[in-house]
Amino acid sequence: MKVTGFTFIRNGVRYDYPVVESINSILPLCDLFIVAVGNSEDNTLELIKSIDNPRIKIINTEWDDSLRTGGIVLAKETDKAYAAIPEDTDWAFYIQADEVVHESYLDVIRESMLRYLDDKSVDGLLFNYTHFFGSYDYVGYSSQWYEKEIRVIRKQDNIYSYRDAQGFRKGDNQKLRVVPVEASIYHYGWVKEPKTMKSKQLNSFALYYTPEWIRKNLSAAEDFDYSDIDVLLPFKGTHPKVMQKRIAEKNWEFDRDISCNRYTIKERGKRFLRKYLKIDLYYKNYIITRPGAKRDAKALKQK
Repeated sequence: MKVTGFTFIRNGVRYDYPVVESINSILPLCDLFIVAVGNSEDNTLELIKSIDNPRIKIINTEWDDSLRTGGIVLAKETDKAYAAIPEDTDWAFYIQADEVVHESYLDVIRESMLRYLDDKSVDGLLFNYTHFFGSYDYVGYSSQWYEKEIRVIRKQDNIYSYRDAQGFRKGDNQKLRVVPVEASIYHYGWVKEPKTMKSKQLNSFALYYTPEWIRKNLSAAEDFDYSDIDVLLPFKGTHPKVMQKRIAEKNWEFDRDISCNRYTIKERGKRFLRKYLKIDLYYKNYIITRPGAKRDAKALKQK
């Protein structure tokens, strides 16, 4: 079984992405790791080169900054990294620059890749998500945070990054058939020093909107407002070992009174329907499959 990891990054130093920790967290599972390094205004290329591992292969890319429809440039960069994966790869492990896998999940992920290696009815593996917000002590807990997403895909030419690179599709906009894995992706994209977080937010919005829209709709404050969030819960687990140094060096404070959580009527309705009526209205960019079962043609056509 050959596994190739892949990711993309641009201005990772300026916006304080844990990209080194991200890569190192899944490197034990990978025979090769492709990093698409975009044209940066900082030392991102040098940062990636500093990872002393012969399995890492860097490709240099140029971002098309004119692409502002739905963050599609992120998908384009993902596709560039995916296209560089060797054809003899069995599984491609995608991880974004602010995502990290806990070392306790590595064996489970490896076992799942081996189990479904020869079952072509499985396009990929579906991961749980833990979204940190404000600090390393709180996680988002509402439908604005996606609960699951595909991060391991079978290497096939017809698979491509979808929309703003949150997930994947194949062929003529078909959802991938996936098997859930009891492993979580830790998403640290909303955990930064407030000034850096505000700078990163402005940069991210520039991938979706015009400068005029941003001036009209985003606060001019220098610091990011972490108080404007609906529901957070305390994190009761442990962080990956590769994140320990970064966490110890955190230089800002954030605390949350969870009694201030605000469940909207829409959020309460979604939770009620799922819990009591088994009606799930949460977004799903995938089809959970029973390995070896016939393809559900009707479900595959769902958009």
